[in-house]
Amino acid sequence: MRATSSVIVGRVAETGLLSSALDAASRGSGRAVLFVGEAGIGKSRLAGECAYRAYERGMPVLRGRATSTGLVVPFRPLIEALSSRFRAAGTPTDPELDPYRPALARLVPEWRQGAAPGYPETVVELAEALLRLLSVLGQEHGCVILLEDLHDSDTETIAVVEYVVDNVADLPVLLLGTLRPEPGAALDLVRSAEQRQVATVRELAPLGDADVREMTASCLEAAPDEVPRATHERLAGRAGGNPYLVEVLLADLLDSGQLRRTGDRWEEHVNPDASVPTGVVRSWSRRLDRFDEPVRELLLCAATLGSRFSVTVLQIVTGFDDRTLFSHLRSAVEANIIAPDGADPDRYTFRHALTAEALVASLAPAERAATARRAALQLAGVENRLGDEQRQLMAALQLAGGDRHGAARQFAGVGRRMLAAGASGSAVTLLERARALAHESDLRGITESLAVAHAEAGELDTALALTAELPPVPPRSDAAEQRGEAHIRIAWAAVMAERVAEAAGQIRTARSMLGTAVRPELAAALDVVEGHLALLPGGAGDGRQERAQEAARRAAAVAEKRSLPVVACQAWQLLALLARERGFDEADACLERMLAVSEQHALPVWRVEALVRLGANTFMRTGDPARLETARTAAQSLGALVPTQTVDGLLAMNAVLRGEWDGAHAIIERSVAASARVRNLGAHRYLLLASAALAAHRGRRRDLDRAMVRFRRAGGEESLLVPLQLGLCRAFAALLEEDGEGALEALDASLAWEREHPSFFYLSGRYGLRPLLRIIGGRGGLGGRAELNAILASPGADLAWNQLFLRLAEGVLQGRAGEADLAVRTVGAAFDEAAAFPLARHLGLRLVAGAALAEGWGEPVGWLRASEEYFYGAGVQPVAAACRAALRQAGASVGQHRGGWDRIPAPLRTSGVTPREYEVFVLLAERPGNQQIARRLSISPRTVEKHMASLLNKTGRVDRASLCEFSAECAAERD
Repeated sequence: MRATSSVIVGRVAETGLLSSALDAASRGSGRAVLFVGEAGIGKSRLAGECAYRAYERGMPVLRGRATSTGLVVPFRPLIEALSSRFRAAGTPTDPELDPYRPALARLVPEWRQGAAPGYPETVVELAEALLRLLSVLGQEHGCVILLEDLHDSDTETIAVVEYVVDNVADLPVLLLGTLRPEPGAALDLVRSAEQRQVATVRELAPLGDADVREMTASCLEAAPDEVPRATHERLAGRAGGNPYLVEVLLADLLDSGQLRRTGDRWEEHVNPDASVPTGVVRSWSRRLDRFDEPVRELLLCAATLGSRFSVTVLQIVTGFDDRTLFSHLRSAVEANIIAPDGADPDRYTFRHALTAEALVASLAPAERAATARRAALQLAGVENRLGDEQRQLMAALQLAGGDRHGAARQFAGVGRRMLAAGASGSAVTLLERARALAHESDLRGITESLAVAHAEAGELDTALALTAELPPVPPRSDAAEQRGEAHIRIAWAAVMAERVAEAAGQIRTARSMLGTAVRPELAAALDVVEGHLALLPGGAGDGRQERAQEAARRAAAVAEKRSLPVVACQAWQLLALLARERGFDEADACLERMLAVSEQHALPVWRVEALVRLGANTFMRTGDPARLETARTAAQSLGALVPTQTVDGLLAMNAVLRGEWDGAHAIIERSVAASARVRNLGAHRYLLLASAALAAHRGRRRDLDRAMVRFRRAGGEESLLVPLQLGLCRAFAALLEEDGEGALEALDASLAWEREHPSFFYLSGRYGLRPLLRIIGGRGGLGGRAELNAILASPGADLAWNQLFLRLAEGVLQGRAGEADLAVRTVGAAFDEAAAFPLARHLGLRLVAGAALAEGWGEPVGWLRASEEYFYGAGVQPVAAACRAALRQAGASVGQHRGGWDRIPAPLRTSGVTPREYEVFVLLAERPGNQQIARRLSISPRTVEKHMASLLNKTGRVDRASLCEFSAECAAERD
C-alpha cells in the first residue's frame, strides 16, 4: 500500500491564497506568490494544487524546477517551464512576439533555428521578453508559471524572477515560486520582494497534531479516529509536523508489518525487541534491503547523481544495457521511489529530494566515497562527449570521492566557458567553488578568471579586491600576459561603469605587466579601452580627445592587420564619435568601415550598432528617418531590445521635429515603460526627453512640466541631454508662448552648459535657433555677421534642422543690408527646403516676419498670414493671436476664423462660450494673470477682463479661482 495522502491537509489559508491569485490573474491583475519552507513541508503539493486549479480555469501552466545536484545551468528552471508548455501546446505564433523571439531562443530551442546568432542579450532583456511571452499566453484566461526549488537556481534565473516579480502586477500572470529558507540569492529576493510589497510571501509551518492525524487517516483511507493511538504518537513525535516524513515513516510501518489492517480496523503490532527505525535514513536503508541487489545498486548510483538524474549518465555509470536499465527503473517506479520527469524524457526524479539524500546517507562513508569515485571515473572515460552540466556532475562526484583538485579544474573550466558565453553570474558561482578547492598551482589563474567574472557581473569592487590579493608574477612572462589581459577586461568594465580612477589604475597595471614588447593584439585592446576612458569626464585631462583619437587609430590599424574584428569595430566606433566634431562626412566614413567589418566577419551586434549610428547621422543631416527604420529592423531581428529602444528614442524625436505628433506619441508609448523596466537608462531618458519635446512643440505647458518632472526623476538633468532639454524643450515652449526673451535665456543656458561639458549634440539650438534669435534681437555685434559665419563653418551647420534657422538668419541680415529681393528669395528657399519640419519653418517665418515688419523689408504680411493659419490650425493660440495682432499693426485685413467651434467642449459650447473666450479659458488652467493672458494672445488686458466676465457668467462660476479649477478639470479630460 502506498502511504501517500490524496488530499492537502492543514493548508487552508495557502490554498485560499492561490485561488484568489488565480482569479486575479484571470482578470488581468498579476500576482507573485512565494512559498518558503523546509524540505518535505508541502511546497510541491501546493504547486501541484495550483496547477490543477489553473487547468480547471483553462489557464496555460508553465512548470519548471531547479536542479538540486548543485549543478549550475543558466536559466534551467525557465527552460524547463517553457518546454513543459510548448511540448504539449506548441510554440505560440502571435506576431506580437516577433521582436522577442531571438531573445527567447535562449529558453525555447524551437526558436533557435534561423535566429541570427551572436547577440548577447542581457538578463534584463531576456526577462522582458519572458514577461511579454507570459502576457501573450495569458491574454484570454491568464496564465501561471510555477518555479520550484528556487534556492537551487542559478543567479541568472533569480535575476529574471526578480524582474518578473517587480513587473507582473498589471499583467494576466501568476508567478508561484517555492524555496527552502536557505541563505542565498533566492532568499534575499524573497525578503526584498516582501519588503517592497511586490510579492505575497508565506512561510509554511509544520502541521499541527490534529493535521498529522488527518493526514495519516487520509493515507490509510480511514477516519481520523481509526488511526491507532500509538501510530499517531509515533508519527507526530518523529516527523515534527513534516508531511513528507509522516509519509516515509508510515510507509516503513506498513512495509515492515508493524501497522496492518485487521478486519475493518488498523492495528499496530510492535515487537519491543525489534530493530525499530529511529529516523528517515534507517527507514530508507530498510526499504533498500528489500530490493534485489541490481536495483539497489541502480538506486544508490542514481541517488549519488542527485534527486534528478539523466538516464544517459546513469547508464554510463552503471554500465547496464538498455533492457536491464529500464527493467530496474520500472521496479523503482513501481515502488514509488522514483518517477519519470515530465519536463525531460531523458530524466527521472526521486519522489522527493530528501529521498536521494537519505539513500546516500544510508551508505557508510567509505562506501559513499567509493561509489562517487567509480561514477566519476566512468564519466571521465567519455569526457570529450560531456556537456558543461555533465562536467559539473563529474566534478561533484570527484569531490565526493576525495579528489578536490580534479573537481576544482572541472569547475574552473566550466566557469570560464560560461564567462565567455556571457553568463557572468553563473561563472562567478563556479569559479568561487573552484577557487575554494584548487591546488596552489591552479589558484592564480582561477582567481584571475574570477576577478574578470565579478567585473563583468557588475561587481567591480569585488573584482578589484581580488586582483589586489593576487601574488606578483614575473614581468613580460606568459603569466604576466595572462594577468595583463585580465586587467584589460576589468578596465573595460570600469569604463562602462564610468569609474574613471579604477579604469585608469587597471590600465596602468596592465601596461606595467606587459612592458613595452606587448603583443599587438593586447596593445590594440588597451588602446581601445584607453580611448574610451579619455572621453569620460575627468578621464584624461587636457588634450584628452587628441589622445583618444590617437589611441583609436592605432587600435584600428592593428585590428585590421591582425584580423581582430571586434577590436576594429570598437576602434572605428570611437573614431566616428570623435570625428563628429570635424564633420559628418568623416564620421560616416568611420561608421561605414565599421559596418563593412561587422558584415565581413558576421558580427550582428556591431552591425546593428553601426546602422544605428549611421541612421542617427542621416536623420540629423536630412531629417529622413528611413535609415533609422532599417537599423530598428536589424536590431529587432536580433531580439536586441536595448538597441531597439535606443532607435525608438531617435525615431520619436525625429517625429517630433517633423510635426508627426501621433507617431511620436505611439513610439514613446511602446518603449518608454519597457526601457525603464530593463534599466536602459540612456534610451529611457531620451524617450522622456522626446515626450517633453512633444509637449513643448505643441504648446502644452502643463504636459511639458509633467514630462520634465519625469525626465528629472530619471536623472536627465545630470546627463549629457541637458542642452537638448533647454534648447529643444524650454526654448520652443517659450517661443510658442511669445516669450522671445525666455527662449534666448534657455538657449544661453544651454550654451553655457555645453562649454563646461563638451558634447557632440548639434540640435541644442547653438547652431541654428540661437543665432537667429540673436540676429533678430540685434545682438552679436557688427549685425551678427561674424557670429553667423563662425556657425556656418561648423559641422552643426550641416544639419537640415539647423540650416532652416541659419538661412532665415541670413535672410534677416540681407534685408537689413538693403538686399530686399535677395532676402525674400533666401527666406522663401529656407521655407521650401524645410518642408519636413512644418512647425519649425512656420515658427521661423513668424520670427522673421516680425523683424521684416519692423524694419520695412520683405513680405511680412504674407509670411504672417501663412504662420497664423498654421498655428491656428495647430491650436497654438498665443502665436496665432500674435500673428493677427502683427497683421493689424501692418494695416492688413484680418479675417475671422468662423470655425473653431469644434474645439470647444459641448457643455461650454451650449453655454454660449465663443472661440475667442475659449482661448482665454484654456489658459486659465495655468492660473495666469490678465497681463500674461493679454501678452500670450496679443490682446489688451481690457479685452481679457471682458472675456473673463463673460466666462464667469456663462459657466455659472462664482469667482476666478473656481473658473481656473474648471479649466484645469477640462484640461485633464482633454489629456
